[in-house]
Amino acid sequence: MGRYANYPTTVEDCLTVSITKLKEWNYLNFLGTKSGAITWSRNGEKHSSISISVTNNSLEMYATLDYKCNGEPTTYKVEIISKPSNLGKGEVFYFVCPLTKKYCRKLYLHSGYFYHREAFNGLMYSKQIESKKNRDLFKILEASQLSDEVYEERYKKYFKTHYKAKETKRFKRLNTKIQIADSFPLGTLESLLMSTY
Repeated sequence: MGRYANYPTTVEDCLTVSITKLKEWNYLNFLGTKSGAITWSRNGEKHSSISISVTNNSLEMYATLDYKCNGEPTTYKVEIISKPSNLGKGEVFYFVCPLTKKYCRKLYLHSGYFYHREAFNGLMYSKQIESKKNRDLFKILEASQLSDEVYEERYKKYFKTHYKAKETKRFKRLNTKIQIADSFPLGTLESLLMSTY
């Protein structure tokens, strides 16, 4: 009798609490405490929620997460800090992971807690557990769908290619995408698709 596949939990499977979303929902731009809830839905159906409050005073800033996991109530604080933006435009907020003390912009729920993704042994991105053939296929599919806008983005008026004499991350990512797209000979996608049948 065949065994059931034992697929590891991936980063993409985890529920997350995001600094970007907290900022968007005005949790970070005030003094005092703001409380609310974060909910997650699938196909329009709510499946999970947590209570959250963010406290900001002259001494500290932190989020308090309050939820049940496997029926067990869980409450703990997560420190929030701000650092000057590298681009000289205001400040950037980060969580300080309660376990690893690493700075991060997202906390991932795994093993009952929202922590930095590196706090969990064996937690991987879905791409890391794909077969080599699938990884190659997705690379080529992504490369084949690059639009002219991607190529033209490098030459836009306000696009920064360098900052303090170093290439920007955005410029590096864009260049990598273009180099991968240009490295495949014509017909590569078709021949790879044929080999999967």
